[in-house]
Amino acid sequence: MAANDKAASTTSDQSTPFWNVNVPPSHHTKDCPDYLEYAFTNHKDREILSTMDADYLRQTWPEVQGLIHENRLDLFQRVPSDLRLYREYCAKLVKQYGSVMKFVMDERLRWQDLGARGKGFEDAADYKILLNDWPYGVDERIVHIVVWTKFELVSDPTTDDLTPEARKEIEAFVDERFVSRCGKESVIWFKNWSSLKSIHAVEHFHVMLFDPPREFVKEITGGDVALAEKVGKPGQA
Repeated sequence: MAANDKAASTTSDQSTPFWNVNVPPSHHTKDCPDYLEYAFTNHKDREILSTMDADYLRQTWPEVQGLIHENRLDLFQRVPSDLRLYREYCAKLVKQYGSVMKFVMDERLRWQDLGARGKGFEDAADYKILLNDWPYGVDERIVHIVVWTKFELVSDPTTDDLTPEARKEIEAFVDERFVSRCGKESVIWFKNWSSLKSIHAVEHFHVMLFDPPREFVKEITGGDVALAEKVGKPGQA
């Protein structure tokens, strides 16, 4: 698509180009920012970016549970302005660090290497529990956590799903660390398909907690703060 075509493209139901939605008029641009050009061929994200935050419907806890149980992880999505911010920030990280993975290793995990000291979850130095920097657009009572590991979470190459042994190991860890404190009905976990991972080189899986005690979240993450809370919305100082 030519640059002029990109500048002229709009959503089907509004006159504002998708890249200017949820952005103050003073920050509107004629051309689409480089970091959002992918959305011209990504229908799902273009529709999200074209939606006003005020019109966005957050996914409920039962909906979240359903998507995970049905393995429809592709249907998770972010609040429109958060999706824009996520794409913009990732582009900045690539320029500054060379890759998002290097930023995660250096600044979030502060790991020098991925050499595990023990087997599985035996050694606390081999995993880290942090908040998801760019959580999905779900009920705001849901806390989205990522468990990063230096060891492999073994998947079956034919199905791209965890092996029964790996699944059993993760479930035992989740039960011990999260279910024991929050209750079974308030905890659910999943590991993204390879095609949905934004960071491939560092193993990780996701845990979602419904309305957990804030002190527990602070305790389990070491007082971590998600990047999305540190970075302002588009157009803000």
